[in-house]
Amino acid sequence: QVQLVESGGGLVQAGGSLRLSCAASGRIFSNDFVGWFRQAPGQEREFVAAITWGGTRPSYGDSVKGRFTISSDNAKNTAFLQMTGLKSEDTAVYYCGVRMYSAYVVSSSDAYAYWGQGTQVTVSS
Repeated sequence: QVQLVESGGGLVQAGGSLRLSCAASGRIFSNDFVGWFRQAPGQEREFVAAITWGGTRPSYGDSVKGRFTISSDNAKNTAFLQMTGLKSEDTAVYYCGVRMYSAYVVSSSDAYAYWGQGTQVTVSS
């Protein structure tokens, strides 16, 4: 069993930055992936970024490449999403998850078994 808690969301102007955190408790391993997804009202959950808890193999969704950076601190069981150059279309609830099903690629929400409660990010234009 894994518990995840996201934090760091808020209201920011377009072009600004935010740093999200995902704190995990329970059994996680350095080769497990932690992923960030987001969901705007009326839309499907969208892949944002993923990385192993050990800090390797980062990957990003096309809409955030070059603007967002994912990282992790395995010793603290915490993952981060540094978001810069925020746009209004980045407005969504951001969730972190732990990938448990290796049959699915890391960009698929079906790969993840555990999710946090989400943190709201609102970008004003």
